[in-house]
Amino acid sequence: MKNLLIVLAGPTCVGKTDVSISIAGHFGCEIISADSRQFYREMKTGTAVPSEGQLAEIKHHFIRFISINQYYSASLFERDVLKILPGLFRKKNLALMTGGSGLYMNAVCSGIDDIPDVDPVIRDKYLKKNKEEGIAGLRIALKMLDPEHYDRVDLKNPKRIIRALEICESTGRPYSSFLTKQKQERDFRILKIGLERPREELYERINARVDTMIDNGLESEAHDLFVSRHLNALNSVGYREFFDYFEGKITRDKAVELIKRNTRRYAKRQLTWWARDMEITWFGAEDLRKIISHIEMKL
Repeated sequence: MKNLLIVLAGPTCVGKTDVSISIAGHFGCEIISADSRQFYREMKTGTAVPSEGQLAEIKHHFIRFISINQYYSASLFERDVLKILPGLFRKKNLALMTGGSGLYMNAVCSGIDDIPDVDPVIRDKYLKKNKEEGIAGLRIALKMLDPEHYDRVDLKNPKRIIRALEICESTGRPYSSFLTKQKQERDFRILKIGLERPREELYERINARVDTMIDNGLESEAHDLFVSRHLNALNSVGYREFFDYFEGKITRDKAVELIKRNTRRYAKRQLTWWARDMEITWFGAEDLRKIISHIEMKL
């Protein structure tokens, strides 16, 4: 098992893009993006996709490759990444996966439970329920159908709740019954690296990035996507706040303030997720030489 998959994790705005490109350039490998927001081709400004120059410098996979109208999941991402990895390893015995979506990265590293596909009609039913009743209605339904999962799911995340509800209704079984947490063996080695910065510095970077996104046309992009605001893909920080502004619920200044606040909260949730993974070795975001030396020791 000489092939090595480097997994570069870290919160939003910590600097994963620049570090990943430097690592890939040093070792001559390609990059797998595991940022679920960057999958969608219509969402460019609000998801901080690598620049055209960065994409030209290093080949990236899974950047803006599907539409917001298409269904995609962690299990599909696991399938697709495992499908392309043999080809990447034939070119180089090393590949790099980076992004902010811990669930998707974990699916590749450890596998994800074999959860069946669902009828789109059922998904649309719960999307409509969310639109009409809000997240409170979804919570009530989940508590009735799967109280065990209700006790552990993020009750502030309608996407996660809808996923559980559609599985419950499609299969007639609680969603929790599919979550066996059995780790899958891989035929390649995995090296997990985490990037961190002091919290105050990270928050300053988040605020600055939001300002840059707005200068680059985030409001216009959100306006173009407003008609599709009911889609799961658009239940994302940077878009939903502008949707509330367009609907007259908040002011523009408040929308910008909330984008910054909600992005900071998202970063905190990401750090909480990865803090549970004892396989991650953490480095300062500026410690590129130490990171490269760490990788070379494992090769």
